[in-house]
Amino acid sequence: MEFPTTRMRRLRKNAKIRNIVRETKLEKDDLIYPIYFKEELKGDEKEEISSLPGEFRYSLDSGVEFAKKLEAKGLKSIIVFGIPLEESKDEIATPDYSATGIVQKAVRRLKKETDLVVITDVCLCQYTSHGHCGMIVENDDTDDGIEILNDETLPYIAKVAVSHAEAGADIVAPSDMMDGRVGAIRRALDDEGYTNVMIMSYSAKYASAFYEPFRVAACSSPHAGDRKSYQMDPANAVEAIRECALDVIEGCDFLMVKPALPYLDVVRMVRDEFMLPLVAYNVSGEYAMLMAAIEKGFLTERAITESLLSIKRAGADLIITNFAPYLLLNDVIE
Repeated sequence: MEFPTTRMRRLRKNAKIRNIVRETKLEKDDLIYPIYFKEELKGDEKEEISSLPGEFRYSLDSGVEFAKKLEAKGLKSIIVFGIPLEESKDEIATPDYSATGIVQKAVRRLKKETDLVVITDVCLCQYTSHGHCGMIVENDDTDDGIEILNDETLPYIAKVAVSHAEAGADIVAPSDMMDGRVGAIRRALDDEGYTNVMIMSYSAKYASAFYEPFRVAACSSPHAGDRKSYQMDPANAVEAIRECALDVIEGCDFLMVKPALPYLDVVRMVRDEFMLPLVAYNVSGEYAMLMAAIEKGFLTERAITESLLSIKRAGADLIITNFAPYLLLNDVIE
């Protein structure tokens, strides 16, 4: 392997050659689009999300129509988030597991009118009056005087998952980071006869600053305290392997790392350790950051595909990303 016998530039000389030797490819099947259904919106209404340029909260009608549009361009999978009426929220997230909840309605429509794989986010934060992902009590020994109860939360998380399965969800995706929630969901689904409904666990979900635009989008910020007692410390990587291993033991079907770009090392570690399908969540802050730079002219849109390719190259099989409409509607990927 000496120059001039070995010339690496031979493999880069034109687009045709570069295409056939490309090691990592971004394909339509890789994409999962996060869509936000807001109960307050009716008819063909949609509401621009200030923190996510080009993204919207949708009514049932407008959201399903947009999903159909993306499906026609090659989208295969969608993950559903719901925003209930503000006055319906309570301390035990009752609208989250109601048969007539916004997510349940959206799932039924999507399963009836599309052939998309329908995934649902399973959490309590959008539906609780306090904005946390679990039941809470006051506790002076904690950092902020609030304790998020683990075991007491699990039955509610399981009820949400079952209600989504009853509506027709193909995959439920618990994002709460309570210990034992995968096992609780698996038992509840199996007890109700939903043995084929899969679990896509947010296995390594970090307490990240990159979630802020989503919290605006989903109206899900905690009213007091933070989520550091249940989401992972950004400084820890080995801990992610332990989290994933426990989810595998409890019966998950997919693993997930969230966020993606600041945690590509964790994506690679999880890929090397486990054989399950691996999802990376290209979160709202990653989207907003790139969009802001593009709008300012600091970057071009090439940065979008480059960043998503880095997630695939790190080992992700699937990517949840708000960039899916850009990629599909502009025929950026085949």
